[in-house]
Amino acid sequence: MTDLKGRWALVTGATSGFGLATAHAIASQGCHVAITGRREDRLETAAREIRDPHRVEALPLRFDVRELSQVRAALEGASGLLSKLDILVNNAGLALALEPIQAGNPADWDQMIDTNVKGLLYVTRTVLPGMVERGRGHVVNVGSVAGHQTYAGGAVYSATKYAVRAISDALRYDVLGTGVRVSNVEPGLAETEFSEVRFKGDRSRAKSVYEGLTPLRAEDVADAVVWCLTRPPHVNIQSVLILPTDQASAHAVHRRAK
Repeated sequence: MTDLKGRWALVTGATSGFGLATAHAIASQGCHVAITGRREDRLETAAREIRDPHRVEALPLRFDVRELSQVRAALEGASGLLSKLDILVNNAGLALALEPIQAGNPADWDQMIDTNVKGLLYVTRTVLPGMVERGRGHVVNVGSVAGHQTYAGGAVYSATKYAVRAISDALRYDVLGTGVRVSNVEPGLAETEFSEVRFKGDRSRAKSVYEGLTPLRAEDVADAVVWCLTRPPHVNIQSVLILPTDQASAHAVHRRAK
């Protein structure tokens, strides 16, 4: 087992959902965490809620992963953080809308591509050199079942998650022999703010996504991340595709009658 106690992790998009649950789960192992997000009030609250029960350091870093200058300024200016990071969890991401390409909003496409793909690359590019230099580290990318199977209205979101899978696979070649591990955790239906963001605040439509089934919880995905991180150093979990029992694929979902 790899002991996380006393180490440092960076979790992006950690003000809610998978990111917040993952930050808590890592901190419960005695690992210090730096958490990122754009909502300063939520960041400060999350840092306090992580720091107090787990008795670890929790560093809130407010920046937008879509802006390389912000990524570099925040991480390089965070009092030696880059020199001690052993774990990076690239969680920041989102889906927007479900229109077909011919009716889609290019602004939505830009936001998904810039966050899910370029943001992941910007943060990884900033953090990874230190891991390689130290000869240890673990990058966990949060992908999706949509990185394996497309669905109607999900062309651009699926494309970004296919990209996450491709980046993860190629990154293992880039770090081969350095001691750095790379994992891709790919959830299916999970009840977080995901659908509410996708449908731009339409809570009733978001709730309907999960009606009649038992979806994953954010904590289920966080458990999978911690499991990857705590394998022995000679073991690299390349990919974990985690779906609820009521889901067989991106298209096949069992819903119980009301």
